[in-house]
Amino acid sequence: MDPYENNNKKILSPLDKEPYEPETTIKKALANKGQETTVVSTLPSTDSPATEWAVKDVVESLFDHLADLRKQLIKGLAVFLFFFFVVFATVNWWFPFITKGHSLVILGPLEVVKFYMSISSTMALGLALPFLMHFLWSFIKPGLKENERRFLGMYSPVMLFLFLLGISFGFFVVNPLSYKFLISIGQANFDVMVSASEYMHFLIMTTVPVGILFELPIVALFLSSIGLLTADIMKAIRKWAYVFMAVFASMTTPPDFVSHLLVLIPMILLYEISIFLVKKIERKQMLKNAISE
Repeated sequence: MDPYENNNKKILSPLDKEPYEPETTIKKALANKGQETTVVSTLPSTDSPATEWAVKDVVESLFDHLADLRKQLIKGLAVFLFFFFVVFATVNWWFPFITKGHSLVILGPLEVVKFYMSISSTMALGLALPFLMHFLWSFIKPGLKENERRFLGMYSPVMLFLFLLGISFGFFVVNPLSYKFLISIGQANFDVMVSASEYMHFLIMTTVPVGILFELPIVALFLSSIGLLTADIMKAIRKWAYVFMAVFASMTTPPDFVSHLLVLIPMILLYEISIFLVKKIERKQMLKNAISE
């Protein structure tokens, strides 16, 4: 017996169900109500004038930023090339000051050109660094927040001063002491001959990383100004910070404990100075908030 024989339904079983057609169903529903059968899409039209103008504004803004970046890069490249040619043309005048009277050797005619090019590029980059930082500041300044803009504008000269101070400390203290120590160890058993390229590599290792490490107080002040670092946090992680600085000093300086100590001691002093400066800024901020309330 058919279980649906007493039922007057058109659909006798689920298998006999008509396929679902969204457009047909919507049209039937609207037709039963006596309304129009036009279905309006809820998605915004990409052909509307407002959307078209928004897309044009985004594209124009992107091209403006790229044009500004291109302009700053061209200016930076021009300054770098200017200093490069000046340094290369005067290499015989300042080179004895860099080598400090050490006897260096060249292991082939092509190494002379390679050495002069590398040392001129390094010196030119160091001389052009203040100008490059200014061009970079001009590019990113419009996109910074007010507190970030004020902080960088205020401390940019201090950052440059600390970097140059670190370079000077590495050149006049770390480099000669570590070089003398390593050469004295080698002379005990070997005839030491130092190539010009190896000497310059050693000189860069003992100066540039030290200049970067001297930026620690500025980094701490910046993190404190945006609320990511406090004096209490720096005190709590002091031991771990010392371990990290020791590892970092061993990785960025020549592999001898004299160089490690000569770099690690100033880093520890700078860390303690950073704690003092952050704490002082926090006190000023608390006093300012108390006065405003």
